[in-house]
Amino acid sequence: MPISSKDCVNHEILREIITQDYVKIQNDIEKFLKDSVLENKADGVIFGLSGGIDSAIIAYLSAKIFGKKALALVMPDSTVSPSSETGDALKIIGELGIDYKLIDIDVIHKIYSNYLEPEKRALGNLRARIRANIIYYYANLKNLLVLGTSDKSEYSIGYFTKFGDGCADLLPISNLYKTQIREFAKILGIPDNIITKKSSPNLWKDHDAEEEIGISYEEIDSILYCIEKKISVDEVAKMTEIKKEFVEKIIQMHENSKHKRLPPVGINEG
Repeated sequence: MPISSKDCVNHEILREIITQDYVKIQNDIEKFLKDSVLENKADGVIFGLSGGIDSAIIAYLSAKIFGKKALALVMPDSTVSPSSETGDALKIIGELGIDYKLIDIDVIHKIYSNYLEPEKRALGNLRARIRANIIYYYANLKNLLVLGTSDKSEYSIGYFTKFGDGCADLLPISNLYKTQIREFAKILGIPDNIITKKSSPNLWKDHDAEEEIGISYEEIDSILYCIEKKISVDEVAKMTEIKKEFVEKIIQMHENSKHKRLPPVGINEG
């Protein structure tokens, strides 16, 4: 399905979404993280840093709050990860002065792959799960809480790997849509090239998030924002000026991915 254009979105709705008190948002997140580390008697936080906007925000916030008690793991798979992404991640680390480890997961992924049936999507998600394994190894080793980097747009439609990049102790930015994330990043002083770059999980070569989903983040956010207000499908399509088929697609993605956002269910809990 081709990506529809953000120019077709009702810009009044978009303005309503992105017009927020980002200073308050930052203060709330900082308090949440400080309190969580204290309550759990952790020694700090750990997160995966890809060079994308979501993980960059986590890095900037963690550096401000925890300094050297924040550990960033840069885990490219050199077979598929663009070197520019790794370069951006290392530039962020250099600017912030936080501790980090650079681990190329290429060899680990290849060893796994030797024993598994080949399939592009499954092997792509395996990369995310390998990264989660490594993050939790160091979290265990150093008594750190794992910070997830999912934003509200991707979290709401299940655009993350279960027990992969969706695996975390805390989700500091899961209440912010991608369009809000971009505005928040400006407040934090994140470089423009990271704010404007295309989002990608980098689970396979030339992986593009909007291309895979088939709809722009401006449209995703507009649809989710209206759905949250309990507006009908027809009315959402009319208000947002987005095709009804796209509205229905996002609703379906939200419903189909519900299991990803819930803990495992026991036999008497279904």
